[in-house]
Amino acid sequence: MSGARIGITTSLEGGRQTLDTRYARAVEAAGGIPIIVPIIEREETARSIAALLDGLIITGGPGITRGLIGSLPDDLPAVDERRDRSDALIYRAMAHRPFLGICYGMQFANAMAGGRIYGDAQAQAAADAHSRERGATEHEIVIADGSHLRSILGRGRMLSNTHHIQAIAEVGAGLSVSARAGDGVIEAIESADGRIIAAQFHPERMLERALPLFEDLLRRASR
Repeated sequence: MSGARIGITTSLEGGRQTLDTRYARAVEAAGGIPIIVPIIEREETARSIAALLDGLIITGGPGITRGLIGSLPDDLPAVDERRDRSDALIYRAMAHRPFLGICYGMQFANAMAGGRIYGDAQAQAAADAHSRERGATEHEIVIADGSHLRSILGRGRMLSNTHHIQAIAEVGAGLSVSARAGDGVIEAIESADGRIIAAQFHPERMLERALPLFEDLLRRASR
């Protein structure tokens, strides 16, 4: 692949920035150069970092509060306001470059487009458990015909991991649903031009099935 430079955002736990090494490993496996994006506070910093990048991944994290319907359950902590601000800064600075959102990252991109999200999909949408902590296991997702995701993965169904309590309730402007679980929970969204691809599941944890998502990001970032 091209060696495109892919920014990967970090989580914030107290005063420590953290990142699961599987995100960087996935970018490397796809042929890219992973570049860790720190928690930042200034717009000019975001622009300077964006100038170094060809694409962006916003990673998983705690509970989204942007566009939230209701409140978060007791077993899901809210995102730190410092991470939320930092993610917004780098996301806006990368507004015209390829983006892959993962779990929290999908919900974040949807909220930035004006979408809404359930605090607890089980309680508010009568969904199945989608969190391992609540007893969920892998489940099948159905990928929409004609979607970019269908073209990327080359299949209409896929066995997916599941690590979330929240779920998208209303899709944001300019985005469409590209995959759902059997209970109707939205598992992926995308923009019409394919610049934004986002998954509720964690592709970095199942590269044997989902490496094409990272390879696609690299292809788009190399154009």
